[in-house]
Amino acid sequence: MSAATAGAVSSAFQVGYAASLVGFNLLADRIGARPVFLWSSVAGAPAAMAFALFAEGPWSAALLYGLTALLIGGNYTPGLILIAERFPAATRGRATGFFLAATSIGYAASLFLTGAVLSRAGWRPALVAASLGPVMGAAAGVWTVWGMPTRVHPRRAGEGFSSEFLRNPGALLLSAGYAFHSWELLGMWAWTPSFLSASLIRQGQDLGRATGGGARLTALFHLTGFSASLCAGWLSDRFGRTAVIVGMLGVSTICSFVFGWMVAAPFWILLVVGLVYGFSAVGDSPVLSVALTEVVAPRVLGSALAVRSLLGFGAGAIAQTTFGHVLDATNTGPPYAVWGWAYGLLGLGGLAGLAATVWLRLRPESRRLAGGRR
Repeated sequence: MSAATAGAVSSAFQVGYAASLVGFNLLADRIGARPVFLWSSVAGAPAAMAFALFAEGPWSAALLYGLTALLIGGNYTPGLILIAERFPAATRGRATGFFLAATSIGYAASLFLTGAVLSRAGWRPALVAASLGPVMGAAAGVWTVWGMPTRVHPRRAGEGFSSEFLRNPGALLLSAGYAFHSWELLGMWAWTPSFLSASLIRQGQDLGRATGGGARLTALFHLTGFSASLCAGWLSDRFGRTAVIVGMLGVSTICSFVFGWMVAAPFWILLVVGLVYGFSAVGDSPVLSVALTEVVAPRVLGSALAVRSLLGFGAGAIAQTTFGHVLDATNTGPPYAVWGWAYGLLGLGGLAGLAATVWLRLRPESRRLAGGRR
């Protein structure tokens, strides 16, 4: 596949995931977050295994990958709603950080496992091994929410989505910030394994070893993301939401503009910068999520998360495909040697996210965050 085709397969997941989040979040407003979380967890497991078993080329991979995404979105933002219902503002950032840290653990474990199986048994067994994750996740999800109550927040006249979200500057700025954050983060997540593989090939490794090594090394970046989610949630409870978002976005934006130019750098330097990149690019995610739960009324939170998710994962899908096009345009073909322009494209999203967050910090709506700690 060309880089553009590979980016399109990855984007198929983001498009399906965005559509999934919209549908499941709207449903959560109507019937409650608990049943949505439960149904999505159960439905995602067979879809993930179908992708692993039956994908044969770009078209079938895009179709089955997108179908998997279409079914699993209900265990993300409905999970955030369940946390918002359970935890007060004083500890909600920490709780949200723990929830999203699990995402980083899942990515890291998947990449470690995939890298190990790939180098020994090939790509099909590696996909099957990774697809066991949603199967175990479904079992854990059923066990976790089975006995929880289902809460539906009724709406009164004049308290609809338009008044509570579309005319809420804080919610709109946080949604814009999340979209730009997703542009940078999802683009980085999709392409960093390939980037590290290209770096290892330049150092003399063959394609198979370099591909597995790139996956395993990227897993380390996700482990730093785990730490970032835990730390950022706690820090935002203590020092304020926008302060932490600005700090994390500032560091990740700098990394986006320099990381791609380091493909030929000594590998230990590349690894250190990558770990900082992985930490900072994830760190603002739980804070952006918990902040939205504080500026939007519970009765429309599912709808607000639906719009935010559509913007965020839609931006991520565009970023992943556009990254591939820029990579093709700035290289004569594989092995790719010039990555800086493509990663710089992700940095533009970081700059835009910084602008949206600073704007929010200057507005009175920011005083509703973290009990007044903006």
